[in-house]
Amino acid sequence: MEKRSFSIAGHRTSIALEPDFWRGLEAMASSRDLSLAGLVREIDESRDTTNLSSAVRLAVLAWYRDGGATAPE
Repeated sequence: MEKRSFSIAGHRTSIALEPDFWRGLEAMASSRDLSLAGLVREIDESRDTTNLSSAVRLAVLAWYRDGGATAPE
């Protein structure tokens, strides 16, 4: 697990994800021309779960599932 901190909606928050999810999140942000913080903010604002790390994982999985990118080999 790797932990990173972001400022979202005026407060600091940390997210712990596995390296593969960080790579997926970075690819997702790059494809949408967003910073990681910007993408995490969007995920935070639209999540249905109380856990931000889980919401990020689900967003990355959905992005790959829906054809946002090819899965890493």
